[in-house]
Amino acid sequence: MRSCLAEPLKPQYGGGILVNPEFNNNLDGWASFGHANVVQRVSKSGNKYAVALDRTAPHHSISQRVELHGDKHYSFSAWLQVDKGSADVIVSVKTADGFVQAGTIEAQESCWSMLKGGFTVKTSGPAELFFESKNTNAEIWTDNVSLQPFTIEEWRGHHKESIHQARRMMINVTAVDVNGKPLAGAKVKLAQAKADFPFGTAINAAILKNPFYQKWFTSRFTVTTFENEMKWYGTEFTKGHEDYSVADAMLKFANQNGVKVRGHNVFWDDQNAQMSWVSALSKAQLQEAVTKRINSVVNRYKGKVIHWDVVNENVHFNFFETKLSPDASVKIFQEVQKLDPNVLLFLNDFNTLEVPGDPNATPDRYLKKFNEIKAGNPTAKMAIGLESHFDVPNIPYMRSVLDKMATTKVPIWLTEVDVAGTDAKQAKYLEEILREGYSHPAVDGIVMWASWTPKGCYRMCLTDNQFKNFPVGDLVDSLIKEWKTHALGTTGEDGTLQAHLAHGEYKVTASHPSKNITSVHKIKVDANSPVHKLQIHD
Repeated sequence: MRSCLAEPLKPQYGGGILVNPEFNNNLDGWASFGHANVVQRVSKSGNKYAVALDRTAPHHSISQRVELHGDKHYSFSAWLQVDKGSADVIVSVKTADGFVQAGTIEAQESCWSMLKGGFTVKTSGPAELFFESKNTNAEIWTDNVSLQPFTIEEWRGHHKESIHQARRMMINVTAVDVNGKPLAGAKVKLAQAKADFPFGTAINAAILKNPFYQKWFTSRFTVTTFENEMKWYGTEFTKGHEDYSVADAMLKFANQNGVKVRGHNVFWDDQNAQMSWVSALSKAQLQEAVTKRINSVVNRYKGKVIHWDVVNENVHFNFFETKLSPDASVKIFQEVQKLDPNVLLFLNDFNTLEVPGDPNATPDRYLKKFNEIKAGNPTAKMAIGLESHFDVPNIPYMRSVLDKMATTKVPIWLTEVDVAGTDAKQAKYLEEILREGYSHPAVDGIVMWASWTPKGCYRMCLTDNQFKNFPVGDLVDSLIKEWKTHALGTTGEDGTLQAHLAHGEYKVTASHPSKNITSVHKIKVDANSPVHKLQIHD
């Protein structure tokens, strides 16, 4: 879908529970929020819409009262425009418990943009939906608004349907004899040995000397990110003294255990993440140091990591842009791509998925930066990294962001998933986040930010110091088990057993009453391999 249209599209779900969502009946059902002057206007083509003008405070806009339920998820959308330039417009909900932000868009002059978001509320009762913008000089034009409720059962039903289509497939396993003749009545057992969907957590150097940590980690996960050990300050804290020994050892450990590694990171754009010697460099000296760092870390690990977080958090921060040039990140991506052309290069940042109201990391801001880097490096294999550091998750908003990011048609990863809180509530929130991410067809992998140390974790620990799971650890184990599939059955007259399985590697054990042998096979279940023939013979 184009991001900015001459005329808005019809409201989703016919407007859902909103009254007069297309403003065809003047302003029926709508009211002024604050002291805005709200009027109906008609375009040259005959389209009717509402305009909030004479705004003197951010929240002065148009609103509608609705009755909300605490046990439902709400999907929201609206088409927005401003009279001049551009302005960030937020949709918010005023409830008895306070204000809930549901989404943000950068509305433009002369075209309509679709704001897509969502929310839940703590308790049932009356509420008021309204828009706000810090740009009080802008008129907010609104049209074709929708608010659609979904029960939790309906939301979970969508998860199940999406997983069925995106993560699993129906396969046919045919048992044959030595001559290729199908064998009816063969007993076939399929057990998943390894899942295709990458799921893991960050680790740190503590894992190198702790066999209990090693066993706990390798028995669960297939992908990881080093918390700090591959970062610039982790390998060259003192100028000119590079030390990759810890990162090398961690990479060797991961390789020995079949765990893939994300390269994190080449640079970090946050001023506060720089070593003092880096911050003190002149422009020319910094450029020399940047080039040296790229050549050092990328050449060392190219072909050994599956991703690079190239300039971490450069939607929020701009250290290298300030010190070198406005297109510094574009140039750094170019250099990394030249050295490691086959790896996925990530724009990795926080709050785009987690916080509807962060003006520095709205989906529009993220995609603007992403497209800027992509335009400057058209041959690069670009990917979207959403850190996912949550407090209380807004699951409908999370889905709306993933839907919008999916329009880029590039891989999307949740790269640093954690959630604030303790015990049961933390586990509940983490489950909601992981289920939403796993079920979304555009998400290609999930890494949690739960690296263990004896002194604790960043925000979320999965285990205690004896590697006994906390509730969040039990939740993770439960999901890993749930996402694995297996099948046991007997082949029909045509020698075939049909099974619906998650993508991955499977051990297949097959036998037949007429044979005195059990045949063991390995197969791959994915979209490219729906049919398998297993030969059972002496």
